[in-house]
Amino acid sequence: MRHFGFCLLLAAFGLNAFAAETNSIVWHKATDRVDVDVHSLNLSQLLEQITARTGWRVYIEPGTTHTTSAKFTNLPSGQALQRLFGDLNYALVPQTNAAPHLYVFTTKMGNATQLVRVPGAGKAKHVPNELLVKLKPGVDPDAFAKMYGAKIIGRMDKLGIYLLEFANAAATDAALAELQNNPDVAAVDYNYYFDPEPSAQSLVASSALPAPVSLTPDPPSQNDPCNVIIGLIDTDTPVQSLGPSLEQFLMTPISVVNHSSTGGATAAQSLGTPVAVNSSGLFSPEADSSATTAVPTHGTSMAETILRAVAQASGGSSSARILPVDVYGTSDTTTTWYVALGIQAAVNKGANVLNLSLGSSGDSTVLDSVIQQAMADGVLIFAAAGNTPVNTPTYPAAIPGVNAVTALQQKGQIASYANYGSFVDMALPGASVVYLNGQPYLVQGTSVSTAYATGVAAGTKTSSCAGWSQIQTAMQQKFPMPTQ
Repeated sequence: MRHFGFCLLLAAFGLNAFAAETNSIVWHKATDRVDVDVHSLNLSQLLEQITARTGWRVYIEPGTTHTTSAKFTNLPSGQALQRLFGDLNYALVPQTNAAPHLYVFTTKMGNATQLVRVPGAGKAKHVPNELLVKLKPGVDPDAFAKMYGAKIIGRMDKLGIYLLEFANAAATDAALAELQNNPDVAAVDYNYYFDPEPSAQSLVASSALPAPVSLTPDPPSQNDPCNVIIGLIDTDTPVQSLGPSLEQFLMTPISVVNHSSTGGATAAQSLGTPVAVNSSGLFSPEADSSATTAVPTHGTSMAETILRAVAQASGGSSSARILPVDVYGTSDTTTTWYVALGIQAAVNKGANVLNLSLGSSGDSTVLDSVIQQAMADGVLIFAAAGNTPVNTPTYPAAIPGVNAVTALQQKGQIASYANYGSFVDMALPGASVVYLNGQPYLVQGTSVSTAYATGVAAGTKTSSCAGWSQIQTAMQQKFPMPTQ
């Protein structure tokens, strides 16, 4: 594997400028230093930011109010708290084998009883009236669904997984409670939403740009154990044209999506059924008129970032190919069901490494079972840790065995927006420059870090034919999570 030159890229673009914004707090845990630029920030917002950036459990005395305006850099955390809280009382109490507790109060510490929660870090959102169920072998799914007054609107018969639709929320919740104790059920969950992915930003001017990706195809040999097919579980629209030199690295895309206006499933779906494609392997204009948009889609950005990493890790020549799998369709979000469908469809098409530049706070045992089966079949999986600076798990990255990837910024530090949870396995650069029709765009996030990781693994495999476990171990050693 070759060393990334992406830190130079990050420095050239001054990514700290992208991360820093009005009302920003950056907590450098490794040095216990804090940078702050806030204006008229109320106490609730202030404590939410502190909670997100430190991982502390923060408690406030009900009724306490305060407004903060402050700007400073490189202050020790103790001095920073004094500047932020002004005349308020506070106490930071270390805990054994747990995050410190911060109490903020006006009268006495014992009255600080209200826990501060980060918005969006609470209960995961799910598609109304839908449940994912994995049935044990021998159970008749249609009779099972009828018994619970549900309709099967999606099925993965090979894995015994079904998407059930109920009449209303009350019926859904009641069924979930019953199914959790049903001996015929191996797993059951809500159908969780996955977060929208960040879009690329046009670069109007820059003093230094990386050259477009240069990668020479090395046609794969049939049954060659060094062959790599990268399942790109993403593509909110089809991967746009990467130019003549890179198009040959893309396989014919497939889609597993059929969204309704609410983002849920609308009809019974079979695993991996592709939508219409034309002779070039791209979706037809009738299927998705947005495919000609002038801005790179998330899937396009991830594909080009993967190929850039493949080029660097392989020395510029590789037999790796990318299989784009659409799990978004025309929606800004996707769900557990579509991600599970996409994973299985990619594996069925021969993918042996998966790129999951997506995430949700919903922990689905059904999706877990699909991923565990893929890994048991020898598939290596990389997933994004999430673009919220918390230490709570993001899924599927936090599923055991998945390589959870977070983002680095300048000087080898965790990006200010990135998840730093204990489930993270490695950290790679969180920014990439991609080209569309000759125009450069910047894309940032743990999605990018994940694409880099996938590309490194794929490029190393095709050039060295090392085993996946060997490659995974080497990458975790080369790209460790920085000490916070």
